[in-house]
Amino acid sequence: MNMRQWVKDQIALDIKKPLPILSFPATQLLNITVAELISNSGLQAQGMKAVADRCPAAAAVSLMDLSVEAEAFGAAIRVTADEVPTVIGHIISSEADARARAVPAVGAGRTGLYIEAIAQARQLITDRPVLAGVIGPFSLSGRLIGMTEIMVNCYTEPELVHATLEKAAAFITDYIKAYKAAGAQGVVVAEPAAGLLSAQLMVEFSGNYMKTIIAGTQSDDFAVFYHNCGNSTSQMTKELAELGAMGYHFGNAVNMREMLEKMPDQVLVMGNLSPADLFRGGNPQLMQAETLGLLEDCRGHANFTVSSGCDIPPASSWDNIDAFFAAVNAFYHS
Repeated sequence: MNMRQWVKDQIALDIKKPLPILSFPATQLLNITVAELISNSGLQAQGMKAVADRCPAAAAVSLMDLSVEAEAFGAAIRVTADEVPTVIGHIISSEADARARAVPAVGAGRTGLYIEAIAQARQLITDRPVLAGVIGPFSLSGRLIGMTEIMVNCYTEPELVHATLEKAAAFITDYIKAYKAAGAQGVVVAEPAAGLLSAQLMVEFSGNYMKTIIAGTQSDDFAVFYHNCGNSTSQMTKELAELGAMGYHFGNAVNMREMLEKMPDQVLVMGNLSPADLFRGGNPQLMQAETLGLLEDCRGHANFTVSSGCDIPPASSWDNIDAFFAAVNAFYHS
């Protein structure tokens, strides 16, 4: 599949399909726990297939599990039955720590399992692109150093941060290449921590590394979609556009119409209905009203694809998810 052409086709469509970050609620469809889902490639592939069968989305997306890469580096994670895994503690405290830390081989920890899940999903899902998911370099480095610590060290010990980022970016690049080899047609790179930085710091501590990752992995048949749900993204649209991704995905902390007005017309711009307030905590009526309102507000921007603002939580109501898709269908057929 030519993904550059696919992006152009999505922009040209009068009737568009949404592209929510929808994967973890598959646990409800398969009657399994999150802990079971993250530790079994077959269940992940079946979950993606179950979601694809139920939901007319533009693409199938894998788990946005931002603990996988840090775990491969040696970080400890907390796994529960019903919540997305989280990283606990940190493993890099000095530049010497960062320099000594080896870049893990792809396949370390659960990365091999996640790659196998994509390979299986590609066999099951043939009517739309299958997108893998990875963490971004600054967000990964924050999990290795500690988020409070990395924000301070951007000013006090930038050499420590850059030493960590070099290792993180090298691993992420290799990991994406392995997904590509497994058959993925694209990847969603989640870099939310970069949305806490100023535009200038974002370029230095995230953007320059993201450019290298994108240049080393994106091709005609493989798309990179950049996700950042930070509230500073509206102040760095020029810098984000220069990353070169085929599409951008933003969170509900920003105004979607304003983001569309600032971003290039030739890239997909996706977002940004609240996962917590609407998909998880809302009701079908509210979901419908907010979805229709966002679509109306963004009418006229052909490159807009409606989505959740971030990963939809595992326990989100399928009544709400179904209401989202029904509202999108109603908007485009009204």
